[in-house]
Amino acid sequence: MSEIVNIKNVSKTYQKNGQQIMALNSIDLSINKGDFFLVKGASGSGKTTFLLMIGGMLQPSQGDLNVLGMNLNNLSDGEKVKFRADNIGFIFQMFHLIPYLNIRENILINNEVNSSKIGAQELEDLAEELGLSHRLSHYPSELSAGEKQRVALARALIKKPELILADEPTGNLDQGNSQIVLQKLKEYCDNGGTVVMVSHDNHPDTFANELLTIGISETVNQA
Repeated sequence: MSEIVNIKNVSKTYQKNGQQIMALNSIDLSINKGDFFLVKGASGSGKTTFLLMIGGMLQPSQGDLNVLGMNLNNLSDGEKVKFRADNIGFIFQMFHLIPYLNIRENILINNEVNSSKIGAQELEDLAEELGLSHRLSHYPSELSAGEKQRVALARALIKKPELILADEPTGNLDQGNSQIVLQKLKEYCDNGGTVVMVSHDNHPDTFANELLTIGISETVNQA
């Protein structure tokens, strides 16, 4: 299998209330193409920090972080934006839909920064698969939580990224909508995509083929 993510001796520390907090400590791992890689841990354990570093939105305090053959530490902020737009899809627990855009526009928002264009039929087909065909002209405020997360999922899937990063994507959903999201992510992996997902519950366990459990952050010294 080809390697998508390679992390060597990566750590992340923060300053908080005069103390240095170790959010992640000397992580070494690799993630292969086609993996459904699940990261678990309690709130405050560094799961989201881990995800943001892979997405190039947070710089590690030390270590090498290679994603899709690129050492993210060596990229400028502008290069990271372009890299994310072309290669990575994001799904968040709180959806992050743009309230003044309708659902069609929210799904296609990445067209503004992505180098590829998406055909109208692709959007129609994906919307039908996710039960959103009748919602494309609606606005986020008119949708249920489950529908909003399916929109966020469609936004990530439609550009066919190499990698999807999902931060608690089922955290606000009922079991039925959680199953839809997880099944669609599993299909994406089966077709050659790669998912890195963070979660605090057990529902995604049966969908993932790789698991990393992260412990609670610790205070390492006085600042």
